[in-house]
Amino acid sequence: MSPAPAAGLQQITCPALGEGIASAEVAAIEVAVGDTIEAEQTLITLETDKAAMDLPTPVGGKVVAIKVSVGEQVKDGSLLVEIESDSVAASPAPSDAGGSSPSQPVTAPSVAEDKPAVRHSDQAPVATAKAGAAHASPAVRQFARELGADLSRVNGSGRKGRITREDVMQHVKGILQGAEPVAGGGLQPLPEIDHSRWGEVETVELGRIRQLTAKNLSRSWPQIPQVTQFDEADITDLEAFRQAQKALAEQRGVKLTLLALVMKAVVVSLRNYPDFNSSLHSDGKSLVLKRYFHIGIAVDTPAGLVVPVVRDVDRKGVFDIAEELGELSGRARDRKLTPDELQGSSFTISSLGGIGGTAFTPVVNHPNVAILGLSRSQMKPQWDGEQFLPRLMLPLSLSYDHRVIDGAVAARFTRDLAENLEELRRLLL
Repeated sequence: MSPAPAAGLQQITCPALGEGIASAEVAAIEVAVGDTIEAEQTLITLETDKAAMDLPTPVGGKVVAIKVSVGEQVKDGSLLVEIESDSVAASPAPSDAGGSSPSQPVTAPSVAEDKPAVRHSDQAPVATAKAGAAHASPAVRQFARELGADLSRVNGSGRKGRITREDVMQHVKGILQGAEPVAGGGLQPLPEIDHSRWGEVETVELGRIRQLTAKNLSRSWPQIPQVTQFDEADITDLEAFRQAQKALAEQRGVKLTLLALVMKAVVVSLRNYPDFNSSLHSDGKSLVLKRYFHIGIAVDTPAGLVVPVVRDVDRKGVFDIAEELGELSGRARDRKLTPDELQGSSFTISSLGGIGGTAFTPVVNHPNVAILGLSRSQMKPQWDGEQFLPRLMLPLSLSYDHRVIDGAVAARFTRDLAENLEELRRLLL
């Protein structure tokens, strides 16, 4: 056992970090120069790739120097803090009474590692310089990371303002209830602006649906690294087929739209590329591959955007899909959809073809990992190897979660979908 540190200037150094761990990051500094501290009080919190740990002081006294800063990397034996000790730490007397020098460095006691503090590549670190100074244990810091909470914005109710697990839960609850502004990724909330300074204004409260849509998009946008792939599909033959089926559709009392045919083509591509029909597990380490094909359809209503779900698209014919689309869209506009009809999609389509535009960037509808946007089709000259021919081209915009899908795979998916739309035989088989 090492000798007890004597009274006087004590240099506290980093303890052994463990096998295979070369360095640790200073996540938080819990004391300041001039503080009077007690033995076993936490000095610094360190983080490694595997865990977070509090380093307590082996002696009491006055902090005279802090030799590290938040974010700095330290190694075994690195000097951390200097303390003017006012007493000898309680410890068995050394075998050699004169063996210890007052200025001899003292290693901070090793502590049991807290649960792993995994920092996913898809999640920005919550601890900024301000958050790093927050008074909280490693377990509470890890809990805050899992919830995406910024500790610098949490009020501590524990001893000396220490932040507890309950404080973090109350903070997150307040954000979800709209009591506190959401600062995605640690960003400061947008400032309040008095627009009436520049002229007459009118304030109109957002409808409930639009408020919910805004909340969902605000949650999805900063958490999902989204990329959009653009392509075009030649739907000349497909549109001719649709026009030829209009009379039969009218006999069945349905309107056969291009969207119903696109949904069938999408299912074929989802079978070929199953990662697009999945959800990323909350731990960020696994994919939930879905064996069902429930397609969410974004519907524009006077109250805002809603996304009803057409289930088992793979098992239904185009007339059945068209009929269900009409019914769901009508109930959506009349605000008569049930909660079950708005849940459980495995992929989403947003069609603006009836309005216009050449391309857009749809936002991934969490927990889906991809969404397809359709713009207005238009006639374009296409080279067939010998001459230019007028062809009806449909713009495709595929937004996807880059944590799950790579760009090359997204390009293959849109090309596969385009070929499905161009080859009627693929669609009808």
